[in-house]
This record gives sequence, structure tokens and C-alpha cells, in this order.
Amino acid sequence: MNKTIRIVNILTLIILMSCGSDKNEITFHKSHESSRQKVPYSDAVETDDFLFLTGQIGKDHKKGVLVEGGIKMETEQVIENIQAVLKHHDLELDNVVKCTVILKDITDFAAFNEVYVKYFTKKPARTTFAAGGLSGNANIEIDVIAAK
Repeated sequence: MNKTIRIVNILTLIILMSCGSDKNEITFHKSHESSRQKVPYSDAVETDDFLFLTGQIGKDHKKGVLVEGGIKMETEQVIENIQAVLKHHDLELDNVVKCTVILKDITDFAAFNEVYVKYFTKKPARTTFAAGGLSGNANIEIDVIAAK
């Protein structure tokens, strides 16, 4: 009986020790854009396996304004903004495994999708929906999750 208790105690200790060594590190990254250093959220959040990007709109960060030209131009700028953040973390669009797309007007879906398919050739999982209003009067916002 004592031998059984010792074995159970040793196995319990081994299990407890192995559980403690698997702690996930989470890193909250500020933006690489100087104009976005004081925003109240992280530009990206990194775990051992994934990088979660904050939503991007079609704002030209160098000029500080939403690009003109409608949904197609905004979609291109959004994806360029996503590419810039990914590049800053040594990743690219091919690392993206999930996209969440928010359109101001769902009737813009076909025009948005024309641009989207040119960039996301690996076809990551995607959710798309419309919302009544977006930050900065944008027509589109996309956030992504990328595998490292």
C-alpha cells in the first residue's frame, strides 16, 4: 500500500511540474507608427503561436486621413496597413489564418471581395458582416490573426 501511495505521489508531482512549464507568454505591442503610440489599445498581441492584429481601416497613416475613392481604394489601404504591421513582426499575408471583415454597407461586398482575393491567395478563414458605423467614418475594417 505504501508503495502504491508513493507511486501516486510521484506521478502527481510529475504531472504538476509538467503543467507549470507550459506557461504561455503574451506580449502586447504598441504600434510601429509614431502617430499611433498613444492609442488605448495594442496594435498587435502576440502569443507563442499567433499574432492578433487590431482592426485596420483605410487610413493612410503617413497623411493621417482616410483614403478617397470608395470601397476598393479603402480595401487596398486596409490590406496595406495589415501588411505593414505583419512585416514589422516578420510575417506576411500568407501567415494569416483568420480575417474578420466589417463593412459599413453589405452591398459593398462584391467590390471589397474583388480586391480581397488578390491579396489573400491562401484563403484564410473569414467572417464578414455589416455594421451601422465604423471608426473614422470608414467603409471597411479588417482584423486578422496570423500564425507565427
